[in-house]
Amino acid sequence: MAFFDDLRDRIEATDSVVSVGLDADIDRIPDHLLDEDLPRWAFNRRIIDATHEHAAAYKPNAAFYEDEDGWRSLRETIAYAHGKGVPVLLDAKRADIGNTTRKYADLLDDADAITVNPYMGRDSIQPFLAREDKGVFVLCRTSNPGGSDLQSLELDSGEPLYERVAALCDLWNEHGNVGLVVGATGPEELEHLREQVPDLPFLVPGVGAQGGDAEAAVEFGLADGVGLVNSSRGIIFAGEDRGEEFDKAAGQAAKRLKKRLNQYR
Repeated sequence: MAFFDDLRDRIEATDSVVSVGLDADIDRIPDHLLDEDLPRWAFNRRIIDATHEHAAAYKPNAAFYEDEDGWRSLRETIAYAHGKGVPVLLDAKRADIGNTTRKYADLLDDADAITVNPYMGRDSIQPFLAREDKGVFVLCRTSNPGGSDLQSLELDSGEPLYERVAALCDLWNEHGNVGLVVGATGPEELEHLREQVPDLPFLVPGVGAQGGDAEAAVEFGLADGVGLVNSSRGIIFAGEDRGEEFDKAAGQAAKRLKKRLNQYR
């Protein structure tokens, strides 16, 4: 089953477009979990148990798992999420050329979708695009303040670079498996990109701790009802001061975000 078909089914089943970012920062995991064999996995398991009924997807960021125990934790996390019926989008932002990018694409053997960086051109992400059953979210207009350093540069055609990225991704969407990463901190840009590429689902970060526009994220992030609005720290660390009940706070935060977003769906 193609990723975006699977995601549509999940969105309908949960009545939610919430993506929960599993950024299992070892420095913020509750102390009582640090004695576990795999603390990040123990943390994620509790978060998934508390949030899965509100989650359209989980989005672990690879940066928090890039060591031996981390990769083990990530594989366990993905398998557990799948056991709950939730697709997993790996936020890895990979791209390269030749054998390197083909090896990076092996990450999709476990995950259902991945984020990629387009700035080396199509050949650098082609092995991802070729995985017809997997989702590929291409960085387009990110929510960080420095995103404009490159993404907003004006080309000779008069368009900013991020618009050219969106147009190229529309052309590269031969298998219907391409989406865009577009931050919620620039609602006018979200709206403009939706007009430009009406059929590409967006992954919209920045609604949680970064304070992005939830209404714009929903109104312009979804393509025919399909898309994801992500919150990471705002959900998983909502109970950072709650000790062993940290997961309950995470579940409540996910439920609140789901309700908030559904006002605009």
